[in-house]
Amino acid sequence: MPLVAVMIGVVLVGLLVWARVGRVTSQSTKPGMAQVSSVADGDTIDVTLDGHTERVRLLGIDTPETVDPRRPVGCFGPEASHETKALLPPGTWVRLERDVELRDRYGRLLAYVTRMPDKLVVNRHLLAGGFADTLRIGPNKAYLADFAAARNQARAQKLGAWGACPSPFE
Repeated sequence: MPLVAVMIGVVLVGLLVWARVGRVTSQSTKPGMAQVSSVADGDTIDVTLDGHTERVRLLGIDTPETVDPRRPVGCFGPEASHETKALLPPGTWVRLERDVELRDRYGRLLAYVTRMPDKLVVNRHLLAGGFADTLRIGPNKAYLADFAAARNQARAQKLGAWGACPSPFE
């Protein structure tokens, strides 16, 4: 009888560990595939991931404001939103790559977004076209140098907001 109790205890502990590992894995930094459901603005999208909707903040970039009712619409904000909507229409499959910090203070998933199947890194594309500026959120820095180079080239060529706005991204 004591052996049966021990075996039941071992099985229960094993199930608890297995359930815990499953939760950790779903929050891991591993890339995941998702389908775009909508674009909120230039640097925020909604996706269907693992059967539910997630709001995703494009990591490493900041586009001018367009939807915050407390702030005026930023110079080149509508253009940045339009570009993101053109790149990621509803139904587009994307690969979400996470970095150190998984969520921002608003609960949004932080990710580098790669459009499939052409593997366009949307974050970098927005920087290279002058639709966005670099933004470091917390310890996340996987593409910091590459993103800075794309931004600097757009700025030097006066692309997007860099050529259209008197004080872009301020």
